[in-house]
Amino acid sequence: QVQLVETGGGLVQPGGSLRLSCVASGSSFSVAAMGWYRQAPGKQREMVATIDYRGSTNYADSVKGRFTISRDNTKNTVYLQMNSLKPEDTAVYYCTQGNAFWYTGPTYWGQGTQVTVSS
Repeated sequence: QVQLVETGGGLVQPGGSLRLSCVASGSSFSVAAMGWYRQAPGKQREMVATIDYRGSTNYADSVKGRFTISRDNTKNTVYLQMNSLKPEDTAVYYCTQGNAFWYTGPTYWGQGTQVTVSS
């Protein structure tokens, strides 16, 4: 069983930055595809960014050019660097782990971390 623990959420002003971290348990992290999802109040959960085992990335159109997903296999950690934050980025952000190699959908979910963008 994989456990995912997110940290780094909080309150930030519009235009600010935050970096989310997610530490994964287990020995398969280096070959796992990872992703970040988010869910805003009253909205469906949506994919934000994914990264495969080689480091290839994919982003939602709404965050392209502002968010960057990365991974450190030595630390079993995936990151989401969020810049130029907007109020519409306010949501609970979830770390996910998918299948091995390429991301085809979430298999495991973290507990989520709240990000609030407000002045």
